[in-house]
Amino acid sequence: MNRQADVNAGRHPSPSFCHGFLRFSCFIKTLIQIAKSCFPDCRLGYISPAMVQAIRRFFEFERHRTSFRVESVAGLTTFMTMSYIIVVNPKILEAAGIPVGASMVATILAAVFGTLIMALYARLPFAIAPYMGENAFVAYTVVVALGYSWQAALGAVFIGGVIFILLTVFRLRRWLVEAIPEGLRYSFAVGIGLFMTFIGLNVTGIVALGAAGAPVKIGPVTSAPVLISILGFLIIAVLMLRKVPGAIFLGILATTVVAFAAGIAKPPQSWISYPPSLAPILLQLDIRGALSWGFFGVVLTIFVMAFVDTMGTLIGVASRAGFLDEKGRLPNIERPMLADALATTFAGLVGTTTSGAFIESAAGIEAGGRTGFSALVTAGLFLLSLFFAPFLTAVPPQAYGPALIVVGYLMLKPVAKIHFDDYTELFPAFAVVILMSFTFNIGIGITAGFVLYPFFKVAAGRHREIRAGLWVLCALSLLFYVFYPYS
Repeated sequence: MNRQADVNAGRHPSPSFCHGFLRFSCFIKTLIQIAKSCFPDCRLGYISPAMVQAIRRFFEFERHRTSFRVESVAGLTTFMTMSYIIVVNPKILEAAGIPVGASMVATILAAVFGTLIMALYARLPFAIAPYMGENAFVAYTVVVALGYSWQAALGAVFIGGVIFILLTVFRLRRWLVEAIPEGLRYSFAVGIGLFMTFIGLNVTGIVALGAAGAPVKIGPVTSAPVLISILGFLIIAVLMLRKVPGAIFLGILATTVVAFAAGIAKPPQSWISYPPSLAPILLQLDIRGALSWGFFGVVLTIFVMAFVDTMGTLIGVASRAGFLDEKGRLPNIERPMLADALATTFAGLVGTTTSGAFIESAAGIEAGGRTGFSALVTAGLFLLSLFFAPFLTAVPPQAYGPALIVVGYLMLKPVAKIHFDDYTELFPAFAVVILMSFTFNIGIGITAGFVLYPFFKVAAGRHREIRAGLWVLCALSLLFYVFYPYS
C-alpha cells in the first residue's frame, strides 16, 4: 500500500488534494473579506456581497444571531484551547513506536478532515481531533503492555470507524442515544466539565500528583509557572466579567505573552517550517491482525470508549450551547455522529487514533460560536498549523490550562436539571460525574452510568422506565468492563 501511495504521489495531485486546496483557498478569501469588514481602510481583497450573503445564509447567521467576527473569534478560541493536541498526541503515540513527525501530520490531517465535515455537513461549532485517552490506551496498554503492534491498533481504529458509519447510516446510533434518559445526559455535561477542570488544574501545576495515599495535592503555587497560570485564570475571568468578546482567546494570548516575557516558556525559534513526511505511517494499518480473536477485547474497548466519548461530548457541549431540545436531545444528531465516524475511519488510514468531537469546543461556544463557520475557521487554522507548528506549539500550558478550568466551571450548570430527589436518577448520575474525573477516563464514567441506571430502576420496581436501547448500552458496557485490559 505504502509503495503504491509513493508512486501515486510522484505523479499528479490527487482529486482529493485539489478539492481540499480549493476549499482552503475559499476559506482564505473569506477570512480576507472578514478582515476587510473589520478593518475597512485596509485593501485586502474583495469578495462579492452576494457570496458573503450566501455564506451567512448557509450557516444561518441570522437564526443564531451571530456574525463573522464572533464566529471567527470562536473558531480561534477553540483552536487555541485544543492546539496542544498537535504536540501531545504524537508524544503519546511515540511510546507505541509511531514516528513523531509523521504522527504530527496525521494528527493535523485528522483534525482538518473531521472538523471540515462537522462545519460543512453538520454545520455545528464542534471541532474534531484525535481523542486524549484513546491515544494513551493504544500506546501504553495495547502496544506497550499487551505487546501488539501499532499497525494492528490502527486497524482496530479503522474497524471501529467503519462500524460507526454503518450504525449512523442505519440510524441505530441515534436510536441508542435517544434511549439515554435525561438525567444521564445532563450528567455527561457536568462530568466532562469537572474532567476539563481537572486537566486544566493539572497542566497548570495548580494541582499536582501526590503520594499513594493521597493521589493529588496542591502544587507549588508560589512558583512562577503556577503564578502565571493563576494570572491567566484571573485575566479570563475579569474579561468575562466585563463581557469582553473573545475573552477566553484574549486571555490565552495575553498569558502566552506574559509567559514568554517571564522566561517560563520559550518563544519559537522559527515561525514557519515544512511539514514532515507522512509516508512512514500512511496506510500502514493491519486490519487482519485487528480481526484476530485475541484482539477482540481491544477492538471492543476502543469501540465503546469512542462511542461513549463522542456521545457524551456531543451532548455535553451541545447542552452548553443551548442546542438541546426540551427533552435533552440534540436535533439531527446523526450528522455530527457521521462526522466523527468518518474522522475515525480517516484517522486509522493516515496513522493516528480515534478522532471525535473535542470537549475544548466548549471554549469556542463560550466565546459565541454557534454555527459551522467557527468550525470552518478552526479547520483552516489546523491546516495552517502544518506550516506554523513551531509557533502554535509554543503556546504553554500556563496559557491554555486556565481556559480549560474556566470552561469546565461553565459546564456545571446542567447539574441543576438532575433530579436530586429521585435516587434512581441521582446515583447513576453521581457515578458518571465522579468516575469521569477520578478515573481520568470519560468512557469509564459514562459506561458506569449505563450499568447503574437500569440496576437502580429494576431495584425500585420501575423497569418500565428503561428503553430497549439502554439495555443494549448496558450490555455493551458490561462487556467493556469484562474485556477491558486493566493491567
